[in-house]
Amino acid sequence: MKSWIALLIILFIIVGTIGFGIFGVRRVKMSPAQFILGGRSFGTIFLWLLSAGEVYTSFTFLGAAGWAYSRGAPAFYIICYLTVSCITIFFYMPPVWRIARRQGLLTNADYFADRYQSRALGFLTALVGVVFLIPYITLQLTGIQILLQIAGYGAINSVLAAGGAFGLIICFVLISGLRGAAWASLIKDGLVLAGVIFAGIVLPIQFFGSPQAAIDKVLQGHPNWMTLVGLPENYGTLWFATTVLLSGLGGYIWPHAFASQLAAKSPDTIRRNAMILPVYQIMLLLVFFAGFTALLVKPGLKGPEVDQSFMLVVQEHYPAWLLGLVAGAGCLAGLVPASAQILAAASLLSRNLLPAKEEQVTRRTRLYIIVLALLAFLLWVFNRVTLVGLLLVGYSGITQLFPGVVLSLRKRPPHALSVAIGIMVALVLLTMFAVQGTSVIYGANVGTAALGVNILCLFVVDSFIGARRGKPSP
Repeated sequence: MKSWIALLIILFIIVGTIGFGIFGVRRVKMSPAQFILGGRSFGTIFLWLLSAGEVYTSFTFLGAAGWAYSRGAPAFYIICYLTVSCITIFFYMPPVWRIARRQGLLTNADYFADRYQSRALGFLTALVGVVFLIPYITLQLTGIQILLQIAGYGAINSVLAAGGAFGLIICFVLISGLRGAAWASLIKDGLVLAGVIFAGIVLPIQFFGSPQAAIDKVLQGHPNWMTLVGLPENYGTLWFATTVLLSGLGGYIWPHAFASQLAAKSPDTIRRNAMILPVYQIMLLLVFFAGFTALLVKPGLKGPEVDQSFMLVVQEHYPAWLLGLVAGAGCLAGLVPASAQILAAASLLSRNLLPAKEEQVTRRTRLYIIVLALLAFLLWVFNRVTLVGLLLVGYSGITQLFPGVVLSLRKRPPHALSVAIGIMVALVLLTMFAVQGTSVIYGANVGTAALGVNILCLFVVDSFIGARRGKPSP
């Protein structure tokens, strides 16, 4: 009986949010620009909600708490890198927006193809975007499956339930596009905020009297838990710094995040959003408190169980209706971003990989949404890793596009071939590391090492091309 109470509440939250999102776009004609970018009309508040909705996902609910539970201080990289992302978009996204608006560009691959006058480079960046978006989408499915498994008290097939929830959100994005996702973010962000306040403040107060008392208790049993001192090389200071750099630079290179900024109505809207978006970091602090509380209340969890830590505490110590509310908020934190991610991936297919005629773009995008959703679901069913592991795999790859975006803003950008070679060499290097199971090299995140090789190759090749043509490299 308890499981059905929690699951019915989750179903009500998901269906209600989808209905609200569809209601918000009921009179909107879905042209390609409207379907993919919301008509480039989002003001500061709408853009803020959409940006936060895409960045603060089921990972916020589970993965951050899981790392606080299992590793301590290394989890703090999450707060740092999101702040770095906001700094970077403040400077480079406004000029990118102007170019995209002037040229009618809808995707980040459109931008590469136009700025470098190379459809081949646009194809490459679109392929990279789709390949690395799939792990990000499966991350959301992993989070949803964990939440439904806990909310169902083990009485349901959580894989099928997650598939059903994913199917609902796919139907939603087929109808409403990016604007619908932005409307859904209104509900999602409110519920997530309530959920993390409960998890990060109410839980430590109930069990230990205050968050400070919970942290003091953690430090008694784990003296170095809040520092990087005494940690293995894999999670030391150099790993921390390089992971913050890698993830910070790549934060808004993701196709869906890039598209959210192109949806702004002006460059000033992007700048204002970048200034106020870090307010959401407060939520992450509360999620860390939830992880620390779970470490004390339910110690000994290992492997994938660490991502379930604070939700298991809620399951064991609170009524089913409250578990349903918290899990429902967490499911929205996975489903709403997944809708934007699958839309972005499908847009890359319809615009860049398998380009359709302008009048067919919206219809083709909807078709590719269905295809990619099925692919992501099947890959997820047969390949599970921890939430943070999935996220870092995606960031390592997608950040390799960052040099090309920044250098495109020069008066004379580098040659398209040099950008392409830099990206491809970096991806080959990352593939070799992945095959070997290597995530850290000499204490640094391997994605950052690949980024360095990427930049070096870019400038070497561009210098060679410039010399052959008798003009200096930029």
